[in-house]
Amino acid sequence: MGESWKKKFSFDEMRDFLELKYEQFNHPGFIENDPVAIPHQYILKQDIEISGFLSATIAWGRRDMIVNSAKKLMDLMGNSPLDFIMNVDRKGLGRLNSFYYRTFNGNDCCTFIRGLRNIYSRHESMEEIPAARLEKGETWKDAVISLRNEFFNIHHSRRTLKHFADIERGAAGKRLNMFFRWMVRDDGHGVDFGIWKKIDKSALYIPLDFHTGNISRKLGLLERKQDDWKAVEELTSVLRQFDPEDPVKYDFSLFGLGIMEKF
Repeated sequence: MGESWKKKFSFDEMRDFLELKYEQFNHPGFIENDPVAIPHQYILKQDIEISGFLSATIAWGRRDMIVNSAKKLMDLMGNSPLDFIMNVDRKGLGRLNSFYYRTFNGNDCCTFIRGLRNIYSRHESMEEIPAARLEKGETWKDAVISLRNEFFNIHHSRRTLKHFADIERGAAGKRLNMFFRWMVRDDGHGVDFGIWKKIDKSALYIPLDFHTGNISRKLGLLERKQDDWKAVEELTSVLRQFDPEDPVKYDFSLFGLGIMEKF
């Protein structure tokens, strides 16, 4: 699957094209207008994780609106994400009831804060949960599912579940995979953080959305029609042929072609 590119291009041609676009779009200038700008405001590892996770959670729609809403959320949290999560009282948490972005409302936001508190009261970093599963020889999919299960090991409403991708039920998990890319990859270009040292970037899966899926199909890298987890597995498998150690770096290539160049 996802091999139709071979009808028009040689292996070297496709790899060189993807590499060219990766270098073109992966630079510090990318940060300003992207949700990744929010965690770049912080230095503490946990603040980067928390602000990154919350920004990625609402990362659908126009990028400028995502960034503005994420900034508002950080303001409501006193721009100290870890301190807020661990020490906020009921009254302080109530301030978040006014927050909303599209279908992510104040109730969802409060639930996410409590879910994060549940994790950080038991772990120094979110990384520890998936990393522990990988160390046991489990798959990346199993590792992500374990993180979601622990996150929701609190009282929560059913409507909030949709904001944390359930890849066990086939969700593509675009925003979640984007967050993992931010945390794990470190290529020296300044966009991704590389602060999760226990997880190898070769284990990651491509963030797949409407734009990335369409570009991948136009290039012949993806044949599956639905943008679901099976499509994520198919596309990532193909991209691993070009760089088995860092297949997700081509997210920059596909995103740039779709959003920047309207390919």
